[in-house]
Amino acid sequence: MKKSISFSILSIISLSFFAQEKAKDTLKTDEIIVVKPYTPTISAAYKIKTNPKLDPTQNEKETINYSFFSVPVASTFTPTKGTAQSVVREPLEKVYENFVAAGFGNYGTPYLEVFIHSNSHQYNDFGAFIKHQSSSGGIDGILVDDGYSDSEINLYYKQFERYYNWEFIAGAQHNVQNWYGLPNDIIYNQTFLDALDPKQTYLNIFAEGNIDFDDAIFSHGTFNLNHFSDKYGSGELHAYVAPTFEFPLSTDLFTTDASLEFLSSQFDNAYGLIGAVKNSFLNLGVMPTFQVLREDYSLDIGAKVYYSFDLENSNNKFYFYPDVTFSYKLMDETVIAFAGVTGDLEQNSYQKLTEENPFVSPTLNLLQTDQQYNAFIGAKGKLSSTVSYNITGSYKNENNKAQFMSNQALTDATIPVNENYEAGNSFDVVYDDISTINITAELSVDLSKEFNFGGNISYNNYSPTNFEEVWNLPDFTSTLFAKYNAKNWYIGTDLYFVGERKDFIMPFIGIDTVKTLDAYVDLNFNAGYEFSDRLTAFAKLNNVLSDNYERYSNFEVQGFQVLAGVIYKFDF
Repeated sequence: MKKSISFSILSIISLSFFAQEKAKDTLKTDEIIVVKPYTPTISAAYKIKTNPKLDPTQNEKETINYSFFSVPVASTFTPTKGTAQSVVREPLEKVYENFVAAGFGNYGTPYLEVFIHSNSHQYNDFGAFIKHQSSSGGIDGILVDDGYSDSEINLYYKQFERYYNWEFIAGAQHNVQNWYGLPNDIIYNQTFLDALDPKQTYLNIFAEGNIDFDDAIFSHGTFNLNHFSDKYGSGELHAYVAPTFEFPLSTDLFTTDASLEFLSSQFDNAYGLIGAVKNSFLNLGVMPTFQVLREDYSLDIGAKVYYSFDLENSNNKFYFYPDVTFSYKLMDETVIAFAGVTGDLEQNSYQKLTEENPFVSPTLNLLQTDQQYNAFIGAKGKLSSTVSYNITGSYKNENNKAQFMSNQALTDATIPVNENYEAGNSFDVVYDDISTINITAELSVDLSKEFNFGGNISYNNYSPTNFEEVWNLPDFTSTLFAKYNAKNWYIGTDLYFVGERKDFIMPFIGIDTVKTLDAYVDLNFNAGYEFSDRLTAFAKLNNVLSDNYERYSNFEVQGFQVLAGVIYKFDF
């Protein structure tokens, strides 16, 4: 180490002597060839015996004199004076989490809707939804009470975990209807009308829930439990459980849905007879599906397999249905062709049938609808960025398809009825094997964020097996809609068209006839104005054309209806 330091000092001093001999620095470029790397030893070090004397005048800095030579440059550039631009930001609309809506309309129609919710921490949510609407009635020409009432309350709780989410809902719905559709060909005296109580009451108590897992084989599960009853002692218990399992296979997916469905219903009497009507079914199902997703097409290959236990009649059956769908992009998003063949087992229930027709009698025989197959083909896509469409044609075959038919009148108004629904003012459910050809076209146009409109048209050609006609099923239906949203107000309209339907009429005395119900058009408007981010006024105009058309045979609807009110939004 000492040798290295001495050698370095010697080299610096030598270069210093060389620098003092020259008044001017001269830079030369020499080629140095290193034959062998230098490896000094201690004996090679040279010791300096005297220190050199330095002349400080030889290291003085030379004075350099310089000056700028300015040359003017002609320029034609003239900068414009800038102006400050202000940044205008529209205030974000305040979103409130709770609301109360209340209103009132003609025909004595109060309306109330409430939604409130909260949370104890960021990973849960719970709340309640309440709704009520009723009417005192008042349809022209109706001889008995034609009012109605519909009330509902839902309570829910949601929990968000790291790998799964779950939700539970419980509530009740109370519905009041009247069998006010008395036949027009019978002359009723006041004594008969005073003795007739057309009121029917439905009560449904329900609970349901679902759970979703992330990246798990058991991906989803749901259950429903309903207890449905009425004023006449009818009762129904309906339970449904359905888990879903997913098995990823590279870029494809294999899923399996399973189901367990139980239905038990009881009616105190059959129509016009004394004796209970009971129905009980237990359905076990498995629905495997292999899904292939590619850039231009998708393919689902699956099946639905059920084993059904008829617990009242010991008539157990095995059902198998195809479940295959295919779609292909013919022209990007412009034309997407699709086709498939599916089928399913549908469990008819008292609750579901009353939702479709609340004027049925509590004397029903419940069967299962066996949709053997539904083959369809069609195309969908976007004609432009604002216009989308969907056209479908299908052919399906259904065994035991449910239809509504008028019950026979068990009085000519000269004798009282045993039950209030036996005066020809209620409906039965009948079943038939029906093949249906359907053509449906849909169109939606979004001209802007504020305005959009569209509609659909559906045509059905029915081929019944046991009856000469299909009952209360229209051949042609159509819906048109339009919506416009401005800054502080909105307006929308819906127009419904329902074609002719046929009903089978069995009078107490006389000849059975097939009645044709006229087609009808129902035009509705709804509008609202926002006074502030909390308060909005709204109005609904229904059946604007004031047509007292028959929804079902002898059951005319209310004419022109007006309902207006306010919506108040708030936070806790």
